[in-house]
Amino acid sequence: MEEGRKNLGWSTDTGTIPYVHRMYEDEEACAALIKNCDVLMLGWTGQDNDSNTGRLLKERMDSGKPVIRVSERIYREGRWKAVSPRGLKAKYEEHIKYKNAPVYMLCAGAYVSGDYNLIGAYPGKMFKWGYFPPLRIYDEEKLESLLYRDGEQLRICFASRLIKLKHPEFVITAADYLRENNIDFHIDMVGDGPLLDELKKTIDEHSLNNCIKMHGVKSPDEVRDMMEQSHIFIFASNYLEGWGAVVNEAMNSACAVVASSEAGAVPFLIRDGVNGLTFDNCDVNELKKHLILNGEKIRELQKAAYATIAGTWNAKCAADRLLSFCDSITGGAEFNVPSDGPMSMAQVIKAPGFIRTLQEDNHLE
Repeated sequence: MEEGRKNLGWSTDTGTIPYVHRMYEDEEACAALIKNCDVLMLGWTGQDNDSNTGRLLKERMDSGKPVIRVSERIYREGRWKAVSPRGLKAKYEEHIKYKNAPVYMLCAGAYVSGDYNLIGAYPGKMFKWGYFPPLRIYDEEKLESLLYRDGEQLRICFASRLIKLKHPEFVITAADYLRENNIDFHIDMVGDGPLLDELKKTIDEHSLNNCIKMHGVKSPDEVRDMMEQSHIFIFASNYLEGWGAVVNEAMNSACAVVASSEAGAVPFLIRDGVNGLTFDNCDVNELKKHLILNGEKIRELQKAAYATIAGTWNAKCAADRLLSFCDSITGGAEFNVPSDGPMSMAQVIKAPGFIRTLQEDNHLE
């Protein structure tokens, strides 16, 4: 885990978890579990096929016993890489050769299915998956207190590392636009990174110090508390963002999320205009237009965002569905594929923005 995330309070110590077995401590026991378990759930291991672990995993994959793989994008920097003969050979050994085997893919991001479809892997065996931050449940009174009220100051939040792919500079452009349109607003920016000094300088040059507050690094719980005090959350990451768990957290906190469609989480979690707003191609001008909303629409989006996470996109729902799926592939009851959320079928999305076209044409529920 990155040092920055450890400093934010994310724990990396698995030694105290009773069901965790660590390969580097007890290779023999772990090897037996990998070979003999009913279902192997396999994420990224960092092991090549010539390592002991790599050979062990390949043996399991070749055994005909069920394997569920979890993956982010494999062509995040461009699908043109799929034409590389060397790359295709490696992808054949790791993925394509198992297209007719009981090996399944959980797509941790909306564009994962398109990457694997491009190389002919996992046909009809790709399911929606993702990341599932801690869930906060609010009673009706608490939820109501989080909603925007007509006439009050519009509170907006942005939380991320301050790096290029996250486009924190969009927040300043948004602030200029809101001020020009005489909107009473305040923006909280959380995070640290190489763009911090440049952002501070630009905020000062635009005379936005009274509108934007830079909070620096906050713990995960502190960020969630700040989201709860906000009505809108801006998420502007580009295609290099595999998922973007702050989208889950902001929606869970009843924020109306205005999000770039290029990040992996967004097409899975957000239906444009229903439980959030999306903009394509990291176009800051499209983002700005989404920020001028009437109070009723803001509240509608806030409530629908919370309902999406509390009702479907959470760890409990994902775990229940995953266990039902595991039961079905080991000879149990038939798995009824849900229409949406974790373990629903992952449609192939050709490019950012394509998901909205499907929704508008009623091709996607």
